[in-house]
Amino acid sequence: YHHTGPISMVYALHEALALISEEGLEARTKRHLKHGAALQTGLEAMGLALHAQKGYRLSTLTTVRIPARVDDLRVRQALLNKWNIEIGGGLGPLKGQIWRIGLMGHGSTAENVLLVLTALEKQLTDEGYSLTPGAGVSAAAASLGE
Repeated sequence: YHHTGPISMVYALHEALALISEEGLEARTKRHLKHGAALQTGLEAMGLALHAQKGYRLSTLTTVRIPARVDDLRVRQALLNKWNIEIGGGLGPLKGQIWRIGLMGHGSTAENVLLVLTALEKQLTDEGYSLTPGAGVSAAAASLGE
């Protein structure tokens, strides 16, 4: 019946708000800012360019430009199939030009930041992209204070 409210979404919202309340809004915000900054630092240390200008970047969703001669779909499929990591491709005019990497909610952890950078480094190396091994992970770990 088309007038019935999506009750499962109401329950999901309730649970999400309970998790936020339990962690504390300020602590949750700081965690997302810390992990987003570490990811962005690591990506830049790998020689990758972030798409959004400084001052307009999000901690929960990082857009990174796909290097020339790197196959967008092949890298994303390898990340998913080999590492169980899903990153989004660009939409509309940015299709094939950027990747969208989300760090949201319980997925925003130091371990996930380091895992994404490790996996992306491996897949980029397989594509022939030249980078300093471990540079992204090292920079991110330093940013995280680890």
